[in-house]
Amino acid sequence: MNASGTAGHGTELHRYVDLSSLGAFVVKSLAHFEWAGNASPRLSPTSGGMLNAVGLQGPGIEYWIARDLPKLLAVGANIVVSIWGFGVDDYVQAATMLQPVAKHLSAIEINLSCPNTKSATDGSARHAIFAHEPHLVEEIVRASLIEGVPAWAKLSPNTHLVIEGARAAQRGGAQAVTLMNTALGMSMNAATGLPSLGNGGGGLSGRSVHPIAVRAIYEVSANVPDLPIVGAGGVTSGWEAIELMLAGASAVQVGTANFAEPRSMTRIQREMKSWAKRHGVNEWSEIVGLAHRGGLRAL
Repeated sequence: MNASGTAGHGTELHRYVDLSSLGAFVVKSLAHFEWAGNASPRLSPTSGGMLNAVGLQGPGIEYWIARDLPKLLAVGANIVVSIWGFGVDDYVQAATMLQPVAKHLSAIEINLSCPNTKSATDGSARHAIFAHEPHLVEEIVRASLIEGVPAWAKLSPNTHLVIEGARAAQRGGAQAVTLMNTALGMSMNAATGLPSLGNGGGGLSGRSVHPIAVRAIYEVSANVPDLPIVGAGGVTSGWEAIELMLAGASAVQVGTANFAEPRSMTRIQREMKSWAKRHGVNEWSEIVGLAHRGGLRAL
């Protein structure tokens, strides 16, 4: 599937990739309100990916339900909606607004880890990155549950509490965790000597963060073995997707690669199937967490 924020809110990517061919289409994070996002510039290339500080710009859930959801249903997409907010009540309201369309959702992804939002000026925000506070992870996940819709908690690599966060998400009722969101980073503009992004710092994504994702997934899989993981982070090839699954991911998201190569997910799927054929793998479940069970020699 795609990573949230890398393919829009609707069918923007469908002209390049048949969205019905994906395990799921993950909608760019939505709040119960419209949000303009951060000041520009919002993107800056790096040697191994890019920095972004888009700041969760979005039209709000009401608009998405009216305008984008029908288009996604029309092309046969399996839909995962990512939600975010500045506080617990924002997540509650987002989940409440999605309840009437719950039958159309394969899951909700609770974004607890965006590094590009700042505390609201009205004092309504308690933390910018909720994933850094396990007790808030548990509280927000529990408050965001929609009956009949699996909940995934998207966690942050920018903390030593990733395992604790995964356990907290599970206690709150999450059926899976998404590992991981972007890593905190910054670059400078050579012409001005100032930060490249209008927000100052931003989220680093792309191949440079792939080893971080592998480690996060491996450690959560080892310590919370009964919690499924959706792996994300620097996947640009079939092998890199397989690598996340060997570490413990049951499914894989592709993010930054979609910007450079809009058809990348189709290619990655094809490369994964070729790898599976060469290694005699008939079911993807055979390789999930295989690094914990002796590696490829155990096939």
